[in-house]
Parts: sequence; structure tokens; C-alpha cells
Amino acid sequence: MKRLIGLDLDGTLTQHRTPLDAEHRALLDALGRKYKIVIVAAGNAPRVYAQMGEYPVDIIANYGMQESRIVDGKFSMIRDDVVVPDKEFFVRETDYLREKYGYSVFAGESLEFHESGMVTFPLLGTGANLADKISFDPDRRKRHVLYPEVLELFKGYSVFVGGSSSFDFTPQNYNKYDAMLQYGKENGYSVNEMLYVGDDFGDGGGDSHIRLGGMDYIEVKDYRNSPAMLECLL
Repeated sequence: MKRLIGLDLDGTLTQHRTPLDAEHRALLDALGRKYKIVIVAAGNAPRVYAQMGEYPVDIIANYGMQESRIVDGKFSMIRDDVVVPDKEFFVRETDYLREKYGYSVFAGESLEFHESGMVTFPLLGTGANLADKISFDPDRRKRHVLYPEVLELFKGYSVFVGGSSSFDFTPQNYNKYDAMLQYGKENGYSVNEMLYVGDDFGDGGGDSHIRLGGMDYIEVKDYRNSPAMLECLL
């Protein structure tokens, strides 16, 4: 018997960094009438909350480094872990990767250092426009070429083929599986009572630790189909 459902956002309920639409908002309403729901995202909590049109739901963000809840009707940060990254190390290794694989031309900054200590390596740069990001690597093949070497260079981190055109790095103990377990423990749910819904369970995917940890999950191939796919839960 499932009581808690964790849901990814980008690729599962929305297109990458696009607003939550009315159909998927209604899906969350329906799921929320039967289960406890929590959004488990790669992005930071304020951005996720804004992207969802301020939908009132608990959010686990930055692969577990942040958690927000709605308290007295207002968005509230409950936890905001900070682990300071070695910036010189990240600059050196990502500069090497850009030179080797032909990503030396980019828009904006080469790296994004989040306040939590999570690091994003956007191959197109932080200033690339959204359309270019979405069309760059939809099947992740371009990033999977780099992935084995990225893993080798960043052994002390969890490495994700993140978003539509980037890699994300968190300290090793931050990932969606451990984040779900922690949230469940704090709120009285066992792992057998949990179900996770996401779109990115392959090696290096943001949801891959869910699969590797053995938690029950549903894979959404296209966010536009998620209402039909999850109808079985209602």
C-alpha cells in the first residue's frame, strides 16, 4: 500500500524549466487527495516553487540539499544544507573537458556554483537560451560520451547528467533516493510505502539512484503523457 509519492518535475510534470500547466496541476490535486505528495527536484526550491506557479506542496530540492514546505500558507525553507565546493578544482577540470570535447565556446559563465554547494556544468554556458538547451541533447548521447571521464575526474561527488544540456555535481551523500528515505523517516513513511515518479532512471540520470536503491518507481517517457500514465493510481 503506497502512501507517499515523490515526483520529479522537469520531464515528468513539465518541459524543462517551463511552467506547470493546468492539466498537470489537476493531476497533482487528484494525487494529493489520495496520497502525500512531494516534489523531488534537481533545481533549487525557490525556482521549483515559482515554476510550479506557487503550487502548495513540499519540495525536496538540489538532490536533497534543500527542503521547503508551505507553512501558514507561505513558502518556507525548512532545510538548506551548504557544502563549500573546491572552485579551483571545478574550474580546472571543466576547462580541461571543454578543451578536449570542443565546448570552449559558450554563453555566459562556464560554471554555476549554487549557494548550497551544488555545482552545475552547463556545456552551452549559463547564458544559453532555453530553446538551444532543449534541442541540444534530448537523448543525452552527447553527454554520455563525456560521462565516463566526468565520473573519473569527479570521484568524490555524485554526478548527474542534469537538465537538458548540463552535468550536476553534489556531495556523494546527496541524491534523490537518500533524500526520499530521509523525508520518509522524518514523516513516518517506510520505503515500502513510497513510490517515485520520474523520467530519468538511466545511468547518470537524476532519478538513477531511485532505481539503484530498489525503490518502487514509475518511468514517464514524455511529461505530456503523465496524466494518462498515472491514472492507475487514482
